Amino acid sequence: MLIRPEQACDCDAIRKVHQAAFQGDVEARLVDALRAGGFSRISLVAIEGDEIVGHVLFSNLAIVLPDRAIPALSLAPVAVSPQRQRRGIGSALVEAGLKLCREQGHSIVIVLGEPEYYRRFGFSVELARPLQSEYAGDYFMALELVPEALRGVAGRVEYSPPFAALG
Repeated sequence: MLIRPEQACDCDAIRKVHQAAFQGDVEARLVDALRAGGFSRISLVAIEGDEIVGHVLFSNLAIVLPDRAIPALSLAPVAVSPQRQRRGIGSALVEAGLKLCREQGHSIVIVLGEPEYYRRFGFSVELARPLQSEYAGDYFMALELVPEALRGVAGRVEYSPPFAALG
């Protein structure tokens, strides 16, 4: 398996992976909208043979405080073709994406997902508790790529506009 950055010619294959993995169009449309709006920061594909079998996207997110906004990233969505799931492809995509996030100087990543799955990458429900979000709860997690990046931060999480179109 090869993991590499998304290329322009990958859009259709990425869309098909999300449609198959989520049995619908919502996540595929989100990826397209984040890309088209310029909010995508890291977009990686997993390839087996000559077929794209997985995708992960990290996009802009802000933690809004009374006097400033702290830049962060949202990890969403991640998808693997149904016939290739449970083989470590999703984990490899997340790990590669987080490594790139660190290399590019990002300090905070937010995810909404299964705690048991995302804890293995260092995401924490506790780190996200001081953050205000419509998604707050047991599936809303944060990861500090830079130690103490969230220390004393109790702001409102503001996703990029395409996320609002999901509802």
